[in-house]
Amino acid sequence: MPRPEIVDLFAGPGGLDVAARELGYEVTGIEFDQDACDTRTAAKLATLQGDVRDFGPHKFPNATVLAGGPPCQTFTVAGSGAGRRALDEVIEFVQRMADGEDVRSKLAVLEDDRTGLVLEPLRWALEAFRDGRPYEAIILEQVPAVLPVWREYAKVLSANGYWVAEPRVLHTEQFGVPQTRRRAILVARLNAMAELPAPTHRMYRKGVPRDQGDRALNAWVPMSNVLDRPMRFEVISNYGTGGDPKTRGRRSSDEPAFTVTGKVSRNRVVGEDGKELPRFSDAEAGILQTFPADYPWSGRAIAQQIGNAIPPLLGKAVLQAAIGPADEYAR
Repeated sequence: MPRPEIVDLFAGPGGLDVAARELGYEVTGIEFDQDACDTRTAAKLATLQGDVRDFGPHKFPNATVLAGGPPCQTFTVAGSGAGRRALDEVIEFVQRMADGEDVRSKLAVLEDDRTGLVLEPLRWALEAFRDGRPYEAIILEQVPAVLPVWREYAKVLSANGYWVAEPRVLHTEQFGVPQTRRRAILVARLNAMAELPAPTHRMYRKGVPRDQGDRALNAWVPMSNVLDRPMRFEVISNYGTGGDPKTRGRRSSDEPAFTVTGKVSRNRVVGEDGKELPRFSDAEAGILQTFPADYPWSGRAIAQQIGNAIPPLLGKAVLQAAIGPADEYAR
């Protein structure tokens, strides 16, 4: 069987692509944002800059794996919420697309046009199927609020002959990421059983020591294991607090980080004596996302690039479960 080639929609600064490269796969990412493209260029990742809606499978005739993480801003708790409010409409559009309807001209009814981007991977998958060149594997990720959409995708893909692992939310710290973050994952295979990765690490629970839990799994990874800081510290989160200082969460350096978002620099970092320490740099935020320490972040809005990316370590686990390492295939 020939080695799979991957086309990655909404590829961002390269979270999944870094993982794919480590596994030996060829991958081309489509990305609209100039800053993310600058980072990808510096990282030597194959990139087509443009709007995913302007392309389709015919542009990538050799790609056998479709991957993607559509923009999440309208679905996140911290975002506008337009996507969450439109879930019923989005699911109805999925069903109409399954019936062969081109819904692109009708997406204007959605409150935020970014919400409709979550339908693009399905358009690509269905176009490829109807062209007689279906993708061998499909791998999608998004914030947990999109799980109902992925489940609707699963019904459509199953009806078109795919094996689909039951879409579910994975916790990043269970795959060695030094950060608590949840992602809704869909994996489908055309000619083989589809699987999601099995956890390799324990789930983080506040107040539960690292050495407690399932002995068959590794302990979750704390910030202190990956950040080069000389002293213990505490992170005071500014996320989801509604501006009330009393509700701000705290994590010590011996715990995983809070979810890294584009606003990571708003989190205070203090020493054991309560004195202010430097807040996380872009490089440190990237490390907490499991990008290489020397990853060549470029352009502007670097924190936003990092916050939008899938952690490469999670991406690697998903790719290995979905299609395995590249050396299992013939060149």
